[in-house]
Amino acid sequence: MENDGEAREGRHRRDVHEAAGYPTEVHVDNWGDKKADPSVAPDEDQIESADKNAEFRDAWVKLDEILGTEAGYMDVPIPPWKEQLTLRALVVSVILGTLFSIITHRLNLTVGVIPSLNVPAGLLGFFLIKTWVTLITKAGFTSKPFTRQENTVIQTCVVSCYGIAFSGGFGSYLLGMSSFAYERIGPDTEGNTVQDIKNPSLSWIYPFIFTVSLLGIFVLVPLRKIMIIDYRLIYPSGTATAVLINSFHTPSGAKTAKKQVRYLGKYFTLSFLWSFFKWFFSGLGDTCGFDNFPTLGLKAYANMFYFDFSATYIGSGIICPHIVNCSVLFGAIVSWGLMWPLIQNREGDWYPTGLNPGRDFRGIFGYKVFISIAIILGDGLYNFVKVTFVTVWNLYIQNKNRQQLPSTVAKSEKDDDDVNFDRKRRDTIFLSETVPYWVALGGYGILAIISIIVIPHLFPSVKWYYVLVAYIIAPLFAFCNAYGCGLTDWSLASNYGKLLLFIFAAWAGSGGGGIIAGLAACGVMMSIVSTASDLMQDFKTGYMTLSSPRSMFTAQLVGGILGCLIGPATFWLYWTAFNIGSPTSAYQAPFAVIYRTMALLGVEGFGSLPKHCLQLCAGWFAFAVVLNLIRDNVPRKYSRYIPIPMAMAIPFYLGAYFAIDMFIGTCIVFVWERIDKKKADSFSAAIASGLICGDGLWIIPSAILNFAKVNPPICMYFFSAKNPAIPS
Repeated sequence: MENDGEAREGRHRRDVHEAAGYPTEVHVDNWGDKKADPSVAPDEDQIESADKNAEFRDAWVKLDEILGTEAGYMDVPIPPWKEQLTLRALVVSVILGTLFSIITHRLNLTVGVIPSLNVPAGLLGFFLIKTWVTLITKAGFTSKPFTRQENTVIQTCVVSCYGIAFSGGFGSYLLGMSSFAYERIGPDTEGNTVQDIKNPSLSWIYPFIFTVSLLGIFVLVPLRKIMIIDYRLIYPSGTATAVLINSFHTPSGAKTAKKQVRYLGKYFTLSFLWSFFKWFFSGLGDTCGFDNFPTLGLKAYANMFYFDFSATYIGSGIICPHIVNCSVLFGAIVSWGLMWPLIQNREGDWYPTGLNPGRDFRGIFGYKVFISIAIILGDGLYNFVKVTFVTVWNLYIQNKNRQQLPSTVAKSEKDDDDVNFDRKRRDTIFLSETVPYWVALGGYGILAIISIIVIPHLFPSVKWYYVLVAYIIAPLFAFCNAYGCGLTDWSLASNYGKLLLFIFAAWAGSGGGGIIAGLAACGVMMSIVSTASDLMQDFKTGYMTLSSPRSMFTAQLVGGILGCLIGPATFWLYWTAFNIGSPTSAYQAPFAVIYRTMALLGVEGFGSLPKHCLQLCAGWFAFAVVLNLIRDNVPRKYSRYIPIPMAMAIPFYLGAYFAIDMFIGTCIVFVWERIDKKKADSFSAAIASGLICGDGLWIIPSAILNFAKVNPPICMYFFSAKNPAIPS
């Protein structure tokens, strides 16, 4: 589920699993007699020692071997790279980029759980262009054929666009600078000063986003051959998306795609209409309507256990792995079902009575925030060390194997099979066009110089040499993240960002400015590392669809520019139309408070924590590390039932309502898989995409109605018959 805001960053993406049903009826059971070429990919022992949670990487290599994809495309000409970048592709990218940015902001500002939208981007791009071609043809005009290369360009552009809505920090570090995050932590908290407030404004958001979000596109371009050709990194999400797009443009694949589009359209419409219906019952705002429906009783509702009828969260549950959804629910039960009620019983002993439970760090709010942070940091640190080790070890193995290769290799039977034909053709196309080194190095250098000048003007506490240091070490972190993502599909961009957050917050120090400096440095690093990893994923997709590296680079750059324009604009829609940050709002922006608290810890330490909070944080930090160790060192048949700490941490702060919604989504998929697994694998992602997109699109008319001061006519509110408390 991506990012996490946070959960998206640390876990395998669901689209790898979803795409498995698209191309053919090849199943895992049929892959056992095929072996990867040891001269170009790690053998099974190396993969297992590198990452026991990434068995599916080898499966995707074998799937590609079995398909022999390129033999079916020999009669299809490959368009030049400029013809892969069409006007209609740009128009579709703007439409989908805007929609997915709205969805990403909604998820960032509510629960922070962002499922990968690569598959919906490829599917909707296919649908919109096919519709475009059909309408043009019926009108009597001729239209260029829709190629898989153009489909890949759309997917790349859309992912690059909505990726900035995530890496731009609109729900995390950027919003952590605001006054609402300052107030949620508490003006009385030591180190939390008014000098560390910078409220959102398009006048500074746009130059900041343009300054930091495009550098990552340039930083790793010179290494594309090493990552894709020499090291044969898998990039499971990029591979899965390529398999999906290749299947769309074959006769049988197009038929399946049409069915998927019908499912998506049907549930998109239902989701949009359901959101419209719910609006009528939310007349008095945050306390009314289906979003506050006490489905499990008023006592459970008071402890954040209720089903809020959200199509977005149900769709996220459908598209996320079962273990993620179950981990979220388990975390909600442990925290809101057991731990918080027990700690509340210690009120007056562990912390003073009468404190605001939604904002005062000296009370229960402090336990919620800091224990959540402890779990996130424990999980993040473990995976940071693990993926770094995997990266270094695999680099060593690659270089060792290369040195031990004989000078001549005997021709084998495998030289004549489909896999080598596909590989050789893809290698030829991928290497036939290059992105000049001077473009990459010049682009990075020019943008770095601009950043060194601009960022200190936007944030006076960020000295120019802070930015210089960040840009000197960023390429190393970007390479490590992109290499680790190629092995495991885990992007640890937020972990690299948090590392710089602590370092620069401590460097700037207390007395005002340290929090802003830490959050800004986090944004610089997170944007570069995240974008660089996304670009390499897209290069892998382009490699497998015979798309030109130049068109991939250009699409990523265009998508990044669109994201820099669309991301702030769609965020501003939320910021001006909804009560972001209120404890009773649907848009609480939980990670804004968490990131600001991390910066505060970097500046001041743990001085203001309530009684026993530090001990509990240490225990949960250790729990996250130990749980990850267990997951990585027990057989797969057992580890898939062990909760994921990162997913557990999210409801510790927010509550259980979204966990219940996501669990309902996972139950739907679980039952469907038992009834018809093939159909569930093929169409569950389309249904989930429809639910998420329909609910997300409702934000636009909802905001317009809000701007026009048109209020819903009804307030549906629940209260105890013994103690009525009707809102005024």
